[in-house]
Amino acid sequence: MYGGDEVSAIVVDLGSHTCKAGYAGEDAPKAVFPSVVGSIDQMEVDDPDNSDKNSVSADSKPKGKHKFYVGSQDLGFRRDHMEVLSPIKDGIVVDWDMVESIWDHALRKCLLIDPKEHPMLLAESCSNTQHHREKAAEIMFEKYQVPALFLAKNAVLTSFASGRATSLVVDSGGGSTTVAPVHDGYVIQKAVSTSPIGGELLTDCLLKSLEQKGIAIKPRYAFKRKEIRPGEFQTVDLDFPNTTESYKLYSQRVIASDIKECVCRAPDTPYDETSYSNIPMTPYELPDGQTIEIGADRFKIPDVLFNPSLVQTIPGMESSLETASTIRGLPQMVIDSINKCDVDIRRELYSSILLAGGTSSMQQLKERLEKDLLEESPQSARVKVLASGNATERRFRYEEHGASYIQRKCP
Repeated sequence: MYGGDEVSAIVVDLGSHTCKAGYAGEDAPKAVFPSVVGSIDQMEVDDPDNSDKNSVSADSKPKGKHKFYVGSQDLGFRRDHMEVLSPIKDGIVVDWDMVESIWDHALRKCLLIDPKEHPMLLAESCSNTQHHREKAAEIMFEKYQVPALFLAKNAVLTSFASGRATSLVVDSGGGSTTVAPVHDGYVIQKAVSTSPIGGELLTDCLLKSLEQKGIAIKPRYAFKRKEIRPGEFQTVDLDFPNTTESYKLYSQRVIASDIKECVCRAPDTPYDETSYSNIPMTPYELPDGQTIEIGADRFKIPDVLFNPSLVQTIPGMESSLETASTIRGLPQMVIDSINKCDVDIRRELYSSILLAGGTSSMQQLKERLEKDLLEESPQSARVKVLASGNATERRFRYEEHGASYIQRKCP
């Protein structure tokens, strides 16, 4: 039975890049892990003396003839013939078996709970269809036998988390960017706009750009470092011929994503080759010990969010966005979305634009979006962009600026 407030509800947010799960009312999720799944086709590897048999984790269950591996630890361990697949495409679930294995991992292995004892809140994208909502409810009630279930739109949850019932939520995640107006706790569906540009596309742009400069990113499994003298290491390459292309790419993306988070920042003005050509280089040490220097790409890659046609200028990325010319940049998406709303709430939406999703935490993105919107929005609008900082981020700000930071945050 559902025990009211005695047992806390579980919140699960399965995004295109990361799955977050934890207890309602807490500051941060307890479990955060990639929302991709390692999959080994059992038909292909019916080898009786397969050493992997001994290292099967609790949630690597054979599904039909597939064995799934979920979570950073299981994905970090290279296995022969393991493909890395995503159950989500354009914000919509395309493989429910994988989603179940991700939910199993989150609930049983990370939170260590019995789903029968906790009401469940699932966060869903604004583009979720009725069929997908019904399927999620069916699995939750029939497989996990949860006592109560609620499906809430991501944008509404973001809005409520910042203490607002009406706001414009700009959710820039791994797979896409969605701009959704929320009014009195409901998403105004006709005004939602989406773009296929998300963190993963930016990571791929960075990978291709580095490749073109002759910098090859070695996945962590492809080498080992030996200490030859104290403090001096030698890198030895390892060869695993049965590694799949998708696993190699996944491993490279993990590193490229870290480079992006460490050195990239949104430029103050639209990117152009000439003004950024002699920008100072920033060093970054790769896992294999080589130090690379990153220059104009630090600004060019994030600017793709504001000017999608930049993708066409990155060698190897030309085909990734066939319709790059028709995809709008962030400021244009925001203005178009607000213009589709009732004229009475437009002012309120302009003054509470909330940033959500991993990509929106890019350095200087908030300032650049605010600046562009001030230039392009109506004179009467009071533009205010707010970044939803989590607890760790707030703590980091304190450690970075010291006690005097309170004067800036609480005037």
